[in-house]
Amino acid sequence: MPKDTSSPFTPGIPVPVEFFVGRINEIEHLRGKVKGSKKGRLEVAFLTGERGIGKSSLASFVRFLSEREDQMIGLHTFLGGVTTLEEMVRRVFDRLLKESIGTSWHDKIKKFFGNHIRQVDLFGISLEFGAPAQDLQRIVYDFAPALHNLMDHIKNEKNGIFLVLDDLNGLSSSSDFSNWLKSLVDEIATSQNPLPLCLLLVGMEERRQELIRSQPSLARVFDIIEIKPWSSEETRDFYKRAFSKVNIKVKEKALDQLTHFAGGLPVLAHEIGDAAFNLDEDGCIDDNDAFKAIIAAAEIVGRKHLEPQVFNAIRSSVYPNILRKLARTLELEAPFKRSEVIDLFSDEEKRAFDNFLRKMTKLGVLRKKDVPGVYEFTNLLYHSYLLIEAKRAEEKRKQ
Repeated sequence: MPKDTSSPFTPGIPVPVEFFVGRINEIEHLRGKVKGSKKGRLEVAFLTGERGIGKSSLASFVRFLSEREDQMIGLHTFLGGVTTLEEMVRRVFDRLLKESIGTSWHDKIKKFFGNHIRQVDLFGISLEFGAPAQDLQRIVYDFAPALHNLMDHIKNEKNGIFLVLDDLNGLSSSSDFSNWLKSLVDEIATSQNPLPLCLLLVGMEERRQELIRSQPSLARVFDIIEIKPWSSEETRDFYKRAFSKVNIKVKEKALDQLTHFAGGLPVLAHEIGDAAFNLDEDGCIDDNDAFKAIIAAAEIVGRKHLEPQVFNAIRSSVYPNILRKLARTLELEAPFKRSEVIDLFSDEEKRAFDNFLRKMTKLGVLRKKDVPGVYEFTNLLYHSYLLIEAKRAEEKRKQ
């Protein structure tokens, strides 16, 4: 039945500010760093957590608070596909220009950029930062002076800069980027001219480790802020808030199911919630609606969030059954010992189990722990998806 309103869930994109729940400690930690930067002290942090845990949403929420309550310039810059320092600084300054449109300080930003603003007139976007390649190269190495100059232009309008560099996949393995970052930090920290900058990098732990391998000194630069999964109470609060916005009631048993299968992961909570919203026909989600939503979300989650080679691997031969049995048996985040789970499997599955472990480790689904024979899922998303997939397979067998 057609809905009078759109879904309150936003699978695949950062959650809107009004639906943000939990993360109080992480928010306060970052807010403290923003406030410290307002006093002219450089603050640098690395926001990390599993894929789908809500890193970008948290960064976006803190940026919103820093703009509203601390009068900071918030520049949340996504660097997907960026592999050069020149393109990185172009995106940062392009974000600055676009954030200034419609503000009282827009004219000052235009003056700051001078003749590097280009008229575009495409899809309603009329301006972009268009510095030529040679100027971008100069800005890369004069990034700190450029930020000082920026603050001189808007010091009566803003207290500082909250710069978020998000999605570092193309840069984190680059020694150019890691060395540039270390030089930037050192230059600002040793300057006699304080710069009110809070720099937040956002990425998985692997990205931070790649930076440190290229430039070991960065290990002591980052204040690490790790996001953990939502608690059950936070997940329930999220669902209640989202469904109430569109006047849909959720029965307690249904809420229990939605909460359990979300596994504390916002990305899964949005997928399952969106499926429930689309399946609902009477303005009330009961346990049957919730079950159907979980089944419907399984394929979406698998295809969207598991790499194609992993998706194909778990559908080959006996591997799917092994993964389902592991997922059903283990608690979320719980490591498992080979010798303690082997009896879960049939004779055919036992013969394939060692090859399965090697294959899943190579594909990045599992990783070895320090203790011999002990493994764990590398990402909560994999484990949570497999719980859903196991439930779907169970239902198919009943039909």
